[in-house]
Parts: sequence; structure tokens; C-alpha cells
Amino acid sequence: MTDKRTKIEISVGIFMIIGLIAISFIAIKLGDLSLPGKDQYRIVARFTSASGLRTGAYVEAAGVRIGDVDSIVFDTDEYHAVVTLNINNGVTITDDAIASIRTAGIIGDKFVKITPGGSGEFLKEGMEIVDTEPSINLEELISKYIFESKE
Repeated sequence: MTDKRTKIEISVGIFMIIGLIAISFIAIKLGDLSLPGKDQYRIVARFTSASGLRTGAYVEAAGVRIGDVDSIVFDTDEYHAVVTLNINNGVTITDDAIASIRTAGIIGDKFVKITPGGSGEFLKEGMEIVDTEPSINLEELISKYIFESKE
């Protein structure tokens, strides 16, 4: 009787371990989580406004995802949003590239778009993209259009 019970307990244990591994795999793939040691390097971009941009948002160049937003912090000295970007190794970004915050669709999530420059020099770990364009605030744009057209 004990031998049969031991076999059942071992079977249940193995089933539980396989289930936990499967759930972890699905969570990483569907949640788009990155594993430690992922091949990326970090660069920084300063924006006058990072409105709507969130940590984990994607970074793209030429319509292809090349990384993600690692962090967004406020620089109290210059009143800028300092955005740290994780860029996939193998992707080179010129030092005169332009980083702009864009919206995916009409009401979609914000992401960082990298537009390449013509320089032959490339950014390395910890370097900064100098040219940036903040996100467009739709409310301000509509308000400006309405009030300027009445005058």
C-alpha cells in the first residue's frame, strides 16, 4: 500500500514541476519579460516631455523593435525627463540619431522611435542621444487650433 502511495506522490510532484515550468515559460513569452543577462546595452535620451511614455515601452527603428525603455526619471536641475533605453546588441545607433516619442495608433501606447543620422560614429554603452523630440500632446494641439482659429 505504501509503495502505491509513493508512486502517486512522485507522479503528482513531477506533474507539478512540469506545470510550474510551463507557466513560467508562458509568463516570460507572453509578458515579454526579459531574462537577466539579455544581450543589450544602455543609452540615454533627454526629453522636455515624456508624457505617456512608460517603462517597458518598446524602442523601434525603421519599424522594427530594437529594444525597450528601461527607466524614466526626472532631472530636477534641467527639468527634463531622462529616459534610459535598452538597445539590443548588434544594433548600432549613430551619434546624430534622433529619438522621438510617438504614439502607436490614435489612442495607442507611446514608444520611442529612433531615426538614424548620417554620421559614421556610433553610440556606446552609457552615451546619450542629443537630438530628441517630445511626445505630441493632442489636447494642447486641438486647443491651440481651436483658439487660434477664432481670432
